[in-house]
Amino acid sequence: MPLPRYGVAIGTFHDFGRDPRHEYGEWYHGHLVMGFPTGLWEAALDVDSPSGVGVAYRLVPGLDGTVLGALRALPDGFHPLSPDPGSGALDYQRSPFLQDPPWLPPLRLLVRRAAEFLLHPPPGAPVCGPNLADRLAALLAHLRRDIHPWVASDGDNALDVLEPRLRSASRLYVFGQSFADGPGVHDVHLNQGDPVGSQWWDTDGAWQDGAVLCERADGRLTAWQIRFNTQRLPTDDQGHPR
Repeated sequence: MPLPRYGVAIGTFHDFGRDPRHEYGEWYHGHLVMGFPTGLWEAALDVDSPSGVGVAYRLVPGLDGTVLGALRALPDGFHPLSPDPGSGALDYQRSPFLQDPPWLPPLRLLVRRAAEFLLHPPPGAPVCGPNLADRLAALLAHLRRDIHPWVASDGDNALDVLEPRLRSASRLYVFGQSFADGPGVHDVHLNQGDPVGSQWWDTDGAWQDGAVLCERADGRLTAWQIRFNTQRLPTDDQGHPR
C-alpha cells in the first residue's frame, strides 16, 4: 500500500546537522530542522549506508516557483497529500518539472541518425569525410548525458550541495512521510521502483516521492532528489519497476 502519511512539510530554515561520520546506524543522515508556527520539525535525509546499497543524488536548479501550484499558498506546517498529481504530490518519473527538456530525445535521435549516415553512407552516397562524422558522434555522446545527472553519493557530497541552499532559502518544501510518533518527516527520497522481494516493495507507489525544494527570495527553486541504487525507473501505475 502507498505511504500512509505522505505529505509536504513547509517552513523556514532553523538548523542543520549530520550524523557522526563513523558512528551512525543503518543509514547516514542529514538532519534539517525547520521552523513551524507550532514549533520545530526535523527532516531526516538518507544519503548513505554502510550496507553497500548505494545512494545517488540529483539537483534540478532554476525552477520557476509556479511549478508548486497551490502548495505555495499553503501556510507553514505539514500538509497531507493524496498520491495523485492534483494534490501537489511529487513523482520523479511523472512530475513534468523534474524531467529533462522534452526536446532532448528527438535531438538525440536526429544526431544519431546523422552520425550513422556519415559513418556508414549507403552505396553511391557522397562521403562527407570522417571529421564531420566524428564531431557528430562526439555531440551524440555529450547528448547522452542527462542535463541534470544523478551523482553517486558518499553521504557528505550530497549534503554539501544541499546545505548552502538550505541556509539561503526563504522557504523550504520537504516532501516525504511524517513520523509515526513525533514532529518530523522522513522517506525524503524516491518511494517507488524497489526490487521484487525487497522490504519496501509493498510501500511502492506513484505520486509519493520525497525531495527537498529550496525557494529563494526571488521565487526560484532548486529541487534536491535522492534515490537508492536498487531502485529502478520507469515504473508502472503501482510504482513497481516495469
